[in-house]
Amino acid sequence: MERPPIIMTNTLLFALSGLTALIAVPWYGMTHGYDLWQWGSFLLLFCYCGISITAGYHRLWSHKAYKAHPILQWIFAIGGALALQNSALHWSSDHRRHHRHVDDNQKDPYSAGRGFWFSHIGWMLREYQRDIYHDYSNVRDLQNNPVVAFQHRHYLALTLATNIGIPLLLGLVHGDLLGMLLLAGVLRMVMTHHTTFFINSLAHIWG
Repeated sequence: MERPPIIMTNTLLFALSGLTALIAVPWYGMTHGYDLWQWGSFLLLFCYCGISITAGYHRLWSHKAYKAHPILQWIFAIGGALALQNSALHWSSDHRRHHRHVDDNQKDPYSAGRGFWFSHIGWMLREYQRDIYHDYSNVRDLQNNPVVAFQHRHYLALTLATNIGIPLLLGLVHGDLLGMLLLAGVLRMVMTHHTTFFINSLAHIWG
C-alpha cells in the first residue's frame, strides 16, 4: 500500500524546532546563561498556550462544555495561535472526528491503535487526511462563531505575529534578543507541542 505524501511544512517545522531546542537552547544556556526573567517568560507563555488549548480549543470549542465571553474567547484564540497547533476550527474538527471514530483506526485522525509514533506526531507528517482535510461539516456551529472564524481566516498571520512578535518584544525589553527567542520562542513552542502530543499518544495508549 502506497504511503501518503509527506507534508513538508510540518516535517520541517517539527524537525528544525526540535533540533534547535535540543542543540541551540542548551548551548546558549551554557555559553551565555538564562536569567529569571527569561525563564519566567518561558513559563508564562507555556502556561498561556496550555490553557488556550485545554480550556479553549478542547473544552470550549470542541466539546462546548461551557460558554465564554468574547473577550475570553479572543484570549484563547490568540493563545491558540501562539501554541501553533492549527486553527481552533481545524483542531476542533479533528478532535470531534477523533471522538466519533475512537474505535476505528482508519477514521480516527490520531488513533493510538496505530502506534505511539503515529498518534504522537506521525499523523501530522503525511497526508493521511487529504480527502477530508478541509471538511468542516462537523464544526458548522464554530464556523458561525466570529472569533473562531476570524482566527481561522487569519491563522498564518496570527501565528507569525505571536510566535515571532511576542518573544521578539520581550527580548527587546529584556536586552537579550537571542536568548529570549530561544527560550520563550523555540523551547516554549516545542514543549507546548509535545505536551499536547503526549495526550494523544501516551495518555491514550496507557490510559
